[in-house]
Amino acid sequence: MNKDVFERIVARAMEDLPPAIKQQIANVAVVVEEWPDDETLDMADVDEPEELLGFYSGIPLTERHEQLWLVLPDKISLFRQPILLTCRNDQEVEAAIRRTLRHELAHYFGIDDERLRDIEHIRQGKARARLPSR
Repeated sequence: MNKDVFERIVARAMEDLPPAIKQQIANVAVVVEEWPDDETLDMADVDEPEELLGFYSGIPLTERHEQLWLVLPDKISLFRQPILLTCRNDQEVEAAIRRTLRHELAHYFGIDDERLRDIEHIRQGKARARLPSR
């Protein structure tokens, strides 16, 4: 799949987000990059570039305060080559784009990876055992 088609799918995935979610998204650039760079791999604690499908860079909404009005826009990167490597056809590519975009947007909204795994298990009907928080 060429980059233009890939980018159109990303744009459509953004357009298809629920209105209540879209209304809360501000000052976030969603970009398509071919591969994650070394700095991004380090920040994500990932060794192999083909393992990282997307990355959120910014300050989550839950951590913002009034004095952050001069910060650069947040950025969600979707990595085209790693996504293409994990998929067998265009339908899988579209599903991977949508899933990765939602995952990175969750980070923008302040949801960490552990909570995302919990949500996914609940969605799949597989409750995970967790120790109570203190």
